[in-house]
Amino acid sequence: MAAHPLEIACLICLGVVGFTYLGYPALIWACSRLFGRGDAPPERGDDELPTVSLLIAAHNEELDIEARILNALAQDYPKGKLEVVIASDGSTDGTNEIVRRYARHGVRLLAYPENRGKAAVLNRSVPELAADIVVLSDANTHMEPTAVRRMAARFRDASIGVVCGKLVLVDPRSGQNVDGVYWKYETFLKKCESRLGALLGANGAIYAIRRRLFPVVRANTLIDDFVIPLDAKLRSGGRIVYDPGAVAVEDTAPTMRAEFRRRVRIGAGGYQSIGMLWPLLSPVNGWVAVTFFCHKILRWVCPFFLLAALVANAVALGTPSANRLFAVQLGFYALAAVGPVLPARPRVLRYLRLPAMFVTMNLALFVGFFRWLFGSQSGTWARTERTAPAAPPGAPVVDPDPVQTAPAAGV
Repeated sequence: MAAHPLEIACLICLGVVGFTYLGYPALIWACSRLFGRGDAPPERGDDELPTVSLLIAAHNEELDIEARILNALAQDYPKGKLEVVIASDGSTDGTNEIVRRYARHGVRLLAYPENRGKAAVLNRSVPELAADIVVLSDANTHMEPTAVRRMAARFRDASIGVVCGKLVLVDPRSGQNVDGVYWKYETFLKKCESRLGALLGANGAIYAIRRRLFPVVRANTLIDDFVIPLDAKLRSGGRIVYDPGAVAVEDTAPTMRAEFRRRVRIGAGGYQSIGMLWPLLSPVNGWVAVTFFCHKILRWVCPFFLLAALVANAVALGTPSANRLFAVQLGFYALAAVGPVLPARPRVLRYLRLPAMFVTMNLALFVGFFRWLFGSQSGTWARTERTAPAAPPGAPVVDPDPVQTAPAAGV
């Protein structure tokens, strides 16, 4: 008996989802081995290293900003070649006052009166910098002491425009590494795509870009760390490379609700970015066109394929094969519903949480699509509640200046 046309449509939809999450990783791994290249970071003496501005965008970060400044000052980089700049985006707490205390240690404050969003503050701040290389980071990120040196050394290769570091996620309470399956999966894809010269975007917590390549992006850009590197590549052809030895550490979101809001914002930003970066889909862009379509475009449309598969299957019920397929789909979603309450032990139960993670991620993309469609996702930011950190290990003992009353620079 011939399969119902809607049953076939269901299988096609599920096939697209399966290729996106399973087939593409296998394909990009094989291609990176066959056609990719590895490039070890060069060793450079202090005299050969470029000047660097470490730019940290912040909004109401009085609980984190001092620890972040101490971490920045602990970077192993030649004296006189690294400046630390805090771009305060309409902060109304004590952030600006804390930054001013470190002025005599070379920390510069660019204080803006209005909260206009990270993309807007980066557009305004980068022209204020004089260094050859701009390292971008966040107020709740701690970099290892060699991170800036490793990224800056990469720019000896004139073909490189952007260097993306490795972000390690830790539990804010225990401080332990909690990189999950999904984060390891994404890191694996980064390594493969980097070997092909087709890395997509960067980690906003740790990446470096040649200042002359920094593009002016729309002020309401939602995922600037994706758009800025790819816009720079689109305009200049410069390579984006991944350096897993340039490490930064960041706390995970404190609650599932905060993590879901973050994913919704990223989802809305993904749909928004298509209108900005669609020329990358041209075949003339080679591997970048492949990775942009398979890794990003297909992933962003997966929620709609999943919904279409379920609806088509429901309408096609009545044949044994359609009934079995529908039961499998319902079983998967039932497992996703109970996944969050499963215990962490034994270890095998952790893998039963994967359906919940998968469904939650696609639900966030679905919500993000409508946030983007109706323009309800704002480009401005509000500080995510975090555990207040102590000074990072290895931070120098710095005697801050007394609180200053002079106006901040860059207003």
